[in-house]
Amino acid sequence: MSFFLWNILLAVNWALLTGEFNLENLIAGFVIGFVLLFILRQSFGQTDYFPKVRKGIGFFLHFFWELLKANVSVARTVLLEPRDKINPAFLAIPLEAKTDAEIALFANLITLTPGTLSLDVSTDRTVLYIHTLDVEDVDALRVEIKRSLECGLLEVMR
Repeated sequence: MSFFLWNILLAVNWALLTGEFNLENLIAGFVIGFVLLFILRQSFGQTDYFPKVRKGIGFFLHFFWELLKANVSVARTVLLEPRDKINPAFLAIPLEAKTDAEIALFANLITLTPGTLSLDVSTDRTVLYIHTLDVEDVDALRVEIKRSLECGLLEVMR
């Protein structure tokens, strides 16, 4: 059984043992279960669960920071820029993501970020087409999206 499933089972057991099945107890149980599994990890053999959890938390914090920056940028663009100075663009982003889950999650992360919208995936699933509200350098934005979102996501998912 995978460590993630063990961690979920320990969180549910914790919530049931405390007598209150709510989000706070599930989170507390997940953290307690994670620590317990970390302490007992030698008994279960090798796993990449713990580094992946660390990478996942790091990626979540990075995405949250990018989300805040994008919100400020869109607000500044909408409120302060004259309409004729806004440069919307369509971009084709070559994909390193291969599975449906990787592509869907990457596209959704782009859509969640204010000022960008995922439009379509090529039929051969090698290119993602997006729209952006305001961009000065299309190539720099393409590189930034691949570096900050796709690489981090693939590091967590693979």
